Amino acid sequence: MDQDKTAIDEARRQQQHGAVKREIEGGVHGEIRAHATAGVDTDAAKLQEVATRLRGKAIDDVVSTDSEIERQRGIARLAQFVDYLFYLIYGLLALRFVLALIGARQGAGFVRFINGVTAPLFAPFKGTLPSNDLDTGMVFSTAVLLALVVYALLHAAIKGLLRVVGRRRTEI
Repeated sequence: MDQDKTAIDEARRQQQHGAVKREIEGGVHGEIRAHATAGVDTDAAKLQEVATRLRGKAIDDVVSTDSEIERQRGIARLAQFVDYLFYLIYGLLALRFVLALIGARQGAGFVRFINGVTAPLFAPFKGTLPSNDLDTGMVFSTAVLLALVVYALLHAAIKGLLRVVGRRRTEI
């Protein structure tokens, strides 16, 4: 009988031990769940903060890129205008040179027009170099060639300056 009592007592203790163990495990699991849920909330908040920061940075990058593109378009337009202006100057001065070289009559309307239009462009160079009169009445105007060279150098300098101004700034 003692053995039966001991076996029953042992079975009751094992049941109590199992119940206590399940209760403790349930409590621990509950704490782990609570901690994990709280961690998810904190992680979610951190993720939201990082996402908001990255979204803001992306928007700022797009805005700065758009303004940079607009600025570069403006500089490209200015460069096109500068090219057009200098090509016009080259053409007019070359025409003046050719008309002098072939001995065009100075009294002709077209020659007077070209000389009148190019006079302000040619004025700084007039008389700097001697013009060679050829035997046939033609004139090889070295001053016009000097003007063409100087305007070409000025054109290159302005284009270089526009390239420097137009280059995109790199941020680190």
